[in-house]
Amino acid sequence: MAHVNDPDTVKRLLTTQGRWAVVGLSTNTARPAYGVGQFIQQRLGMEIIPVNLKGEGVHGATGCRKLADIDGQIDVVDCFVNSQRVGAVVDQAIEAGAKAVWLQLGVIDEDAAARAAAAGLDVVMDTCPAIEAPRLGL
Repeated sequence: MAHVNDPDTVKRLLTTQGRWAVVGLSTNTARPAYGVGQFIQQRLGMEIIPVNLKGEGVHGATGCRKLADIDGQIDVVDCFVNSQRVGAVVDQAIEAGAKAVWLQLGVIDEDAAARAAAAGLDVVMDTCPAIEAPRLGL
C-alpha cells in the first residue's frame, strides 16, 4: 500500500522544536538542501545537523559524516539523497533512534517508509518543509 502523508504529522514535525539531521546538506549553495536547511534552521527555528561525506559544517552548525556520529536525540532525519540510496539512510535513522524520517520532494521508497513506520518512526515522503510550512501558514 502506498504511503500517504498524515497532515497532522507534517504539522507537528514542522511546529515542534527539535533536532533535524539533514542528510545531504553541504556547503554547495547550488543544491536544494542548502536553502532548505537554512529554511528549517532560520524560519522554523530547528537545530540542524548537516550530514555529508566530508562532515562539513553548514549555516554555523557542526556537521557529521553519518547519523551514527551524532550525539543525543535526533528528532527528524531529513533525507536529501536519491530514492535508490534513501533506504540505507532510513535504516540508519531507525538504528540511531530517530523519531521521524522526512523524505524530500521526489525521494520515494515505499519499502523504506514501511520499515520506518513499523519501527515506530513518523514518516513524511515526497514533499519538502519549505513547501509544507507556507501551505500550513507557518
